[in-house]
Amino acid sequence: MLRDRLAEAIQLREEGRAKQDQTILGKARALLLELHATYPDDAEITFQMAVVHDNLGLERESIPFYLKAFEQGLSGPDLERAYLGLGSTYRGLGEYQKAVETLRRGVKEFPQNRALQTFLAMALYNTGQHREAMELVLTNLLETTTDEKLQYFKRGLLFYAAHLDETWD
Repeated sequence: MLRDRLAEAIQLREEGRAKQDQTILGKARALLLELHATYPDDAEITFQMAVVHDNLGLERESIPFYLKAFEQGLSGPDLERAYLGLGSTYRGLGEYQKAVETLRRGVKEFPQNRALQTFLAMALYNTGQHREAMELVLTNLLETTTDEKLQYFKRGLLFYAAHLDETWD
């Protein structure tokens, strides 16, 4: 029964997010609040509480839920998404150093996640770490693009991305 109700809440949240419908998101939040009150130590429910608050535009309210979900041992794809959610929330709220720290942990644990890397690049930019931000963005662009002209120069551009401050002198 718990998993069925949680699945229903997630479905509502996803539908509300896709449609940008605050009423549906509110229903998802109400159901998740009820589940969280009954199962306060369930990491997945706590994580979903964070996400629904983010989806509702209640970013500050989402933070304690993300942090609690980490403490509760969140794992797998939810953990990956939680790093992204919390990191982007911190960044959006102007808490750039916390964003960098959170997103670095996410990239370390999930090094193939390009969304985490891209959000990290933005947070690095916000903290004045422009070289590292550019390197991340350029590397991700060059490793994912099918643009023929970029592919032609890929090897050189990847080298330059890692050596942005160097000259030939």
